[in-house]
Amino acid sequence: MSRAIYPGTFDPITFGHLDIIERASHIFEETIIAVVKKPFKSVFLPYKDRLKLVQEATKSVKGVRVEGFSGLVVDYAKSKNINIIVRGIRMLSDFEYEFQMALTNRKLNPKIETIFLMPHPKYSYLSSRLIREIAYLGGNLDEFLPKCCIEEINKKIKSK
Repeated sequence: MSRAIYPGTFDPITFGHLDIIERASHIFEETIIAVVKKPFKSVFLPYKDRLKLVQEATKSVKGVRVEGFSGLVVDYAKSKNINIIVRGIRMLSDFEYEFQMALTNRKLNPKIETIFLMPHPKYSYLSSRLIREIAYLGGNLDEFLPKCCIEEINKKIKSK
């Protein structure tokens, strides 16, 4: 069975992420969407909310399972007996960081391969950081996020 892991913070999950997930679901029999519990970078949404939103947003995608993980993604992949990590690359600016990460993961575990997928061009500029800025400034998020995410983000902003 061909299996892969698509790790990330998904803070929040965007249509760009979902495009990568859809593409991966056509390549692999099973894709685990691995939501980082305690990311190195600061996050807007708590882990439980991010996990719930990813589950909700991907519930209709065949062959996708959502899980949380802590620690190194290569260790998580090994624990799941998976040797393929899927990463999305939006722009050339993403490539340097993602390439560096892929080479580091390969050094940590030579059995791990990283596959880069590009989102549809209409999502190539999307980032969770940009989405959060739009939300804080009261912009319309309909073009960027699933409805469940919009509701959760608006609720979070109003509570601040």
